[in-house]
Amino acid sequence: MAVPDKVVFELAPTGLIRAAVNVANAALARVDKRTGALVGPSVDLANALAAETGCVLSILKYQSAAAILAAADRNEWDVAFIAADPSRADRLAFSAPYAFVTATYLVPVKSDVFRVADMDLSGRRIATAQGAAYTKQLERQLKNATIVYADNPSAAIEMLKAGLCDAAAGLKESLGLAAENNPQFRKLDDAFSEIAQTLAVMKTMKAAAAFIRNFVERYVAAGCGGPAT
Repeated sequence: MAVPDKVVFELAPTGLIRAAVNVANAALARVDKRTGALVGPSVDLANALAAETGCVLSILKYQSAAAILAAADRNEWDVAFIAADPSRADRLAFSAPYAFVTATYLVPVKSDVFRVADMDLSGRRIATAQGAAYTKQLERQLKNATIVYADNPSAAIEMLKAGLCDAAAGLKESLGLAAENNPQFRKLDDAFSEIAQTLAVMKTMKAAAAFIRNFVERYVAAGCGGPAT
């Protein structure tokens, strides 16, 4: 289908689509160890968007959602692969979800915590990435445990390793990899959140926002969306 000039101008004002991807989210974007290429559902969707619009694609790697949001103020990207959260709705226009990911805790092997609910006790400290969508949900859910903020998901895990907290919050796939690499820790089986992953643009980009909503709906309907994780 022909893409209106207004949409192309909003999506690629510099002549290419600058797509912000959170590489700390291994369920959606990761470096293939064999080829060194960036792969995953976010990358697939970015390539499909570039093909649909006929634009050149530039993928920009960020280590956290907070870094993506901060980069928006510096006009570094045109589209962002980021979770939909009410706290971001004043700035961003979201597509429908193209994938879902779940969040849980990483704890020491000897911890008495075996379910998510076991963590919400007075005196327990949970390290989590500042600005992450799952952190926003923890802020709304927790009644007794204390949140300890980290710069990014990796930093939260490092705080746990250093004994500065009782658990690290994060996405299941990333925490599973951390547990595989360090047998002193284990990932909980249940989850405290399922998070919708979307393609977003700034709310001021009216034409682009309408286009990406339609584009992602067609992409998912065609069976191209990422599976729930």
